[in-house]
Amino acid sequence: MSQVKRRLAAILCADAVQYSRLMEADEDGTLDRLRACREAIAGLVAARDGRIVNTWGDAVIVEFASVIEAVRCAAEIQDDLARHNEALPEAERMAFRIGLNLGDVMVEGDDIYGDGVNIAARLQQMAEPGGIVISGTVHDQVKSKLSMGFEPLGAHSVKNISDPVETWRIRIGGENAARAARGPASPPPGPASSSDMQEPRPLGQAVHAALGWYRAQSRRVQTAVGGIAFFFILNMLTGPGTLWFQWPSLPFLAMILFGGLRRKER
Repeated sequence: MSQVKRRLAAILCADAVQYSRLMEADEDGTLDRLRACREAIAGLVAARDGRIVNTWGDAVIVEFASVIEAVRCAAEIQDDLARHNEALPEAERMAFRIGLNLGDVMVEGDDIYGDGVNIAARLQQMAEPGGIVISGTVHDQVKSKLSMGFEPLGAHSVKNISDPVETWRIRIGGENAARAARGPASPPPGPASSSDMQEPRPLGQAVHAALGWYRAQSRRVQTAVGGIAFFFILNMLTGPGTLWFQWPSLPFLAMILFGGLRRKER
């Protein structure tokens, strides 16, 4: 019987988007494309000194000793797959979501277990197709070392993890890299131009944070949010001058509060 050990590791979790739908439409073609994606991922992982731990179904779990190499590899994977998809019809494209976490893992033989792996898997579920979501522990290590854009998504409750997890979205080819690729920018026509360019950022951050929070909630809380949204939209369509949606929304609000309390208790 092998002995269980522990170590600190950067864990990358990647998962194909809508894999079941793709398989239903074309099993042979989808399997061929999955194999091609895995080969591309394996090459990039090896170049960054990573180790593929497992390939469960359409998912890939990778371990890195260096968190910086893990983040670089994640960005390279998404860039490479995006270029590959450009040559395919839209119906045949296979996108991946990626989650990255730095944490303590249990090691048994060639397998790894524990919260460090579980958090990476949950972050992957929060990512957009073709996107990367990282934990706060990853961000702390790479924020001043990599020329990438990082967008805060806020703290999220993660299933089976007692404390909320700080999350960040990587803007692949972020602002610093994009400016370097474009070269020196021409001066803006006036002060208003600079401020106008920055105005959408808080709104975009708020939208991404709200979507990330929604995805991390239980089905009960998601249903309650949907109920409140329904009454609000109905109120706006039938009589925006008089607000009444809050009264039929009270039971749904109680469901959200109760769901949050239950999560904290666990």
